[in-house]
Amino acid sequence: MADSFPGAGADGKVEIDLYEVLAIEKTASGDEIKKAYRKAALKFHPDKVPEDQREASEVKFKEVTRAYEILGDEEKRHLYDTHGMAAFDPSRGGGPGGPGADLNDILSQMFGFNMGGAGGPGGPRRPRKGPDEQQEYKVTLEELYRGKTVKFAANKQVLCGGCKGSGGKDKAKPDACSRCRGQGIVEGLRQIGPGMMRRETMLCDACHGAGNVFKEKDRCKKCKGKRTTQEKKVLELYIPRGSVQGERIVLEGEADQYPDQIPGDIIFTLVEEPHDVFSRLGNDLSAELKISLGEALGGFNRVVLEHLDGRGIYIERKQGKILRPGDCLRVPGEGMPFKRGDAKGDLYLLVSVQFPKDDFLQNAGAYDALLKMLPAPVEGPKTAEVDEVEYEDDADIETMGENAEDPRAGGEWQDDDGEDGQPQCQAQ
Repeated sequence: MADSFPGAGADGKVEIDLYEVLAIEKTASGDEIKKAYRKAALKFHPDKVPEDQREASEVKFKEVTRAYEILGDEEKRHLYDTHGMAAFDPSRGGGPGGPGADLNDILSQMFGFNMGGAGGPGGPRRPRKGPDEQQEYKVTLEELYRGKTVKFAANKQVLCGGCKGSGGKDKAKPDACSRCRGQGIVEGLRQIGPGMMRRETMLCDACHGAGNVFKEKDRCKKCKGKRTTQEKKVLELYIPRGSVQGERIVLEGEADQYPDQIPGDIIFTLVEEPHDVFSRLGNDLSAELKISLGEALGGFNRVVLEHLDGRGIYIERKQGKILRPGDCLRVPGEGMPFKRGDAKGDLYLLVSVQFPKDDFLQNAGAYDALLKMLPAPVEGPKTAEVDEVEYEDDADIETMGENAEDPRAGGEWQDDDGEDGQPQCQAQ
């Protein structure tokens, strides 16, 4: 696996001892390693510590998990005991041959790979990283506010444990693949469009990129010569609180494993689902504040909405402080949390005044009393001639212009001067 590990630095620097990370002896059994990992994972899980310790806990949690991935696997543990973290870092030269030895020697010892062939006379080819797997993961605004840890079972392609990825039985010798002539790759044509083909280099489908094949009687019974098998693995996806739409969370080395390749990563892209109450912009939130006409004029003291963590947001509006449709109130520190520290954005409340229904008062006297309490009516313009007209309720302003005789006044004509149908002004 190509993952880097905290403490595995350049030559000359002391590496972190994986046994010390899990607080176990070097002679610990598999059960003792598993027990120590569970204890440490629970202790350092970011969801289980105070906010001011979250960042340091995330680093420690990754160290504990990485230590268990290596020590919990017998083959990887043997490599670590023999070569240290250099066995898992392709950028370093350590390995079975001492300083300067090629990492492919380590992988060859570990998996039984045949590293010859396409590497040429310069020596064995270095394993390349396999393809990453891209996935979208939908999250609610509540989950982004609080943070979330998800565990799920995934079917993963891994090197066959029966043949260590060779594809053949123990001590069986393969023959060079006749299709690719031992190179592991072939050239072929791929259709890229109607009547269009492109020549590409691809893995040989006869030997699955190995460069050699085993006779049927010599093939591994478990993988039938394919060198890989499927296994189910439980993965854990940690979404820090305050994460945003489009953020990528990487599970390093957890993609399908292919022969002669280092496993790629599984990359989750967060997709924020729309919310019924809140809208988000950066770390700020906005919501509609619905109040009655009486509250707009006379004030109120009540819970106005339920926040993303279930808390009620209580507001006291003093009498005499009138709220009007379109007004905006800002509540500092009640927006989305920042990923680091305790700070939060702000909450903006957009005022929406709910007017009463028609004929909400029972008699004319009540209306007269109401009018006396309210400000005087707006005085209209004084004209020489006055016409009383009839009108329609609930008119649609979008119908304005439909009575025009000139089509340019309606929707049939568009101004060529502007993309949005509006004439463009020229600076003088």
